[in-house]
Amino acid sequence: MTPQELPPPISPRQMDMLRAVAAMAWADGKLEPDEIRLMLDEFAMLFAKTETERSNLKTRLKDYLGQNIPLEEVIPNIKSIEDRKMTLRLGYQVIQSSRRSPDEPMINLDEAAAYQRLVRILDLPPEVVADIEASIAPTEETHPNGIIKSLASRLHKLLGNAN
Repeated sequence: MTPQELPPPISPRQMDMLRAVAAMAWADGKLEPDEIRLMLDEFAMLFAKTETERSNLKTRLKDYLGQNIPLEEVIPNIKSIEDRKMTLRLGYQVIQSSRRSPDEPMINLDEAAAYQRLVRILDLPPEVVADIEASIAPTEETHPNGIIKSLASRLHKLLGNAN
């Protein structure tokens, strides 16, 4: 077997989570280096036990980040509540990890819209979504120009009230 023919180094369940989070990174049409780094680091910590395994996993997973698969195709395969929560947490972290230009908000409109689709499709209780967002929302100290605490939550409420 050549390296390209090797099976994915993670389970189908984990691959679905990776693809859902990668879809968030692709929401604005560009996969940023910070987004790639965050995804690889997080998934390596989740799915590998030793530092050597983590390093190998990062190398192997990088190829799969280029696949931009629609959320609607992968989210239904993510069954457990814990996996859905993890997918939401990682997706939210990814869209906050970079911006295309310094004058753009940390979460741009394309990412905010994709995040709202993710929230809707994952179908988690609103209080769970709010808790996850609050646990990773940027603060003034960590993101001086990115004071967007719970932007997604505010958008969710606005969009919810519009329907």
